[in-house]
Amino acid sequence: MADDLADLRSRISAIDREVLEALNRRLELVRKVRERKEETGQPLIDAAREAELLDELARANGGPLGEPAVRSLFAAVLDVMKQESRGEARPAPSATPARSPVARLAIVGTGLLGTSVALAARRAGVGSVRGWDIDPAVLRGSAVERASSLADAVDGAELVVVSVPVGALAETVGAVLAAAAQATVTDVGSTKRALASVDDPRFVAGHPLAGGATGGPARASADLFDGAIWFLTPSPLAAADRIDVVERFVTAIGARTVRLDPAEHDRLLAVTSHLPHALANLLMRAVARTGDDALNYAGASLREMTRVAGANAAVWADIFVDNGDLIASALAELGSELDEIERAVRAGERDAIEAWIGSAASARTRMLEYAYRTEAKMLNRIRVRVPDKPGVLARITQTLGAAGINIEDFELRHVSPEYGGVLVILVSGGDNAELARTLLRREGYSAA
Repeated sequence: MADDLADLRSRISAIDREVLEALNRRLELVRKVRERKEETGQPLIDAAREAELLDELARANGGPLGEPAVRSLFAAVLDVMKQESRGEARPAPSATPARSPVARLAIVGTGLLGTSVALAARRAGVGSVRGWDIDPAVLRGSAVERASSLADAVDGAELVVVSVPVGALAETVGAVLAAAAQATVTDVGSTKRALASVDDPRFVAGHPLAGGATGGPARASADLFDGAIWFLTPSPLAAADRIDVVERFVTAIGARTVRLDPAEHDRLLAVTSHLPHALANLLMRAVARTGDDALNYAGASLREMTRVAGANAAVWADIFVDNGDLIASALAELGSELDEIERAVRAGERDAIEAWIGSAASARTRMLEYAYRTEAKMLNRIRVRVPDKPGVLARITQTLGAAGINIEDFELRHVSPEYGGVLVILVSGGDNAELARTLLRREGYSAA
């Protein structure tokens, strides 16, 4: 039996080498086809021809491979050939990150953000990262060198990052400044006015726009801050050299700094972050009050609008208290508009309702242009039904990636186990969108 098995494996290996040789010969021909197309100005990708080829191969198949296997295998071959013919088979190495301006870092509060700072700092070349948390269980789960106390953590540190709930932020920052006589101190709190009164030139207040609805060190990542905005809200007393250290450190761990006045920061965050959390909770509670039928038949729009509902109650209660006046003002202003639209709906004022929706659409368009740094008219949505089975998303992204189509953004909406879900893909450019739809249809997906 061992001899038979070895013989079978040897024959399979020989066939694999034949397949490899055939694929290399195929690639040589594909490159020649690409050269001819470039010379004549023809489209480099002919999705209709690819679909015909897959049909021909499926008809010519004598088994035992099933038709789905034939289509999947050769669709993957087509995609790999596209990448190879463009010389993009391997991703380019990422740029070398900036080196950190500090060699000894301390983290006070080792949850999601604190531990992510530690991991990003390690990546940036920081040799010593010590952490302390008031909760020993959190500290045990974090990827930092554990200190026995706050004083032990900050001893000898050049920079200390305070990452504790905003309710404990001012007190903890004060304790760190007292314990670390020479260190520069910053924080990651999402409200800033309460810290504006800290009168130590070594303190530089900050807030990264990064994180998630759920936290904890287990969810931490070294790339959490890559490309993220990191607000710095230093007081007039903050020393310029201390601000420079924090800015260079933030850049080294992947983020980009934006300076704001503390009051302006809290005003902006009240409407762009804190108000959405409040509304998600309100909406979720309103739906729940109508009974389980409403929850059972909830549509995708409700799930999307309430994604952050119920986020870490202890953390968000502190935020609502600390920035309460501005959040309350935002809610009051929203309440006035709710009264107006309620009156228009009750009176059946269609023109007013249409104008109201139109103004929201215009505002969202401007927001998307900022987010994707392109004109809204260049952004195209493609709606794809996806079955509930493994590998579907990988196949879709592979298909578009092989054609050089960048996915600007996507949303995955689960419908049901029987239906699967809906993948909404955002691509830039009408030509890219049309090609993406054609390629996805070649794969058997609906693409509207």
